[in-house]
Amino acid sequence: MQTMMVKQQQPSPIRRILRKIPLYLVASLGAFLTILPFLWMILSSIRNNSEIFRYPPTIIPDVIRFDNYSKLLEMWPFGTWYLNSVLITVISTIAVLFFSSLAGFGFAKYEFKGRRVMFAILIGSTMIPFQLILIPLFIEVSRLKMINSYAGLIIPFMAPAMGIFLMKQFISTIPNELLDSARIDGCSEFGVYWNIILPLIRPAMGALAIITALGSWNSFIWPLVILHSETMMTLPVGLARLTENVPGKTRDFGVIMAAASLVSVPVLLVFMAMQRQFISGLLSGSVKQ
Repeated sequence: MQTMMVKQQQPSPIRRILRKIPLYLVASLGAFLTILPFLWMILSSIRNNSEIFRYPPTIIPDVIRFDNYSKLLEMWPFGTWYLNSVLITVISTIAVLFFSSLAGFGFAKYEFKGRRVMFAILIGSTMIPFQLILIPLFIEVSRLKMINSYAGLIIPFMAPAMGIFLMKQFISTIPNELLDSARIDGCSEFGVYWNIILPLIRPAMGALAIITALGSWNSFIWPLVILHSETMMTLPVGLARLTENVPGKTRDFGVIMAAASLVSVPVLLVFMAMQRQFISGLLSGSVKQ
């Protein structure tokens, strides 16, 4: 009798589908609004200026042209900018993962004098806008003679406060007994970090890797301040350069859209490849077991 009542209370498959239709419609609308600017950027990269500013606008171009991509590579050192951004992003991401996880391990599993105060100062530093420390940081980097160099772009941001906080929260969920057994077996402290901690915090490191890579790839203000030569520019600074009225070079919006399309490709690939680690790392680090 109870089994029959349970079956009667369960909604039919059609009703379940009908209940989800509003959710699907809202999600589809959000996806469309998100994809539309990206689609327009790609379509504009294969048009000329007259087609881009045509009114009323057309979705399908009259003639598909790839001249904008060839102009981009011929008129500007776009390949050099791309290589600069790739190198800086890769090195910055590796450095942030190493130093943030190492510092997070120290804050999570060691008791030392001033630990709470230092961690509070670390978290408090996240409330300071970057524009407030821009000039002092530039002066310091200038004194260290790291202007217009990879070192000036990477070293000041190798151990961000948010990265340390994320690692600390995740490592705190690892049982201390697991680390003690490794020490009993003769493992050194760095060996505990390398052999025990790192394999267990891969989801959090995946999330931090995406955050760091995207932040480094899209960084604009700091590279704009310390980079002087055109060959040292990164892609965001280079894109801004494309929109300027440079003597001898015309401002072609088709070329700008072609550059923006090429810049977006690595970001999409990285996020699509690591979106599971990103979501898992954020959720796991936010819940203390």
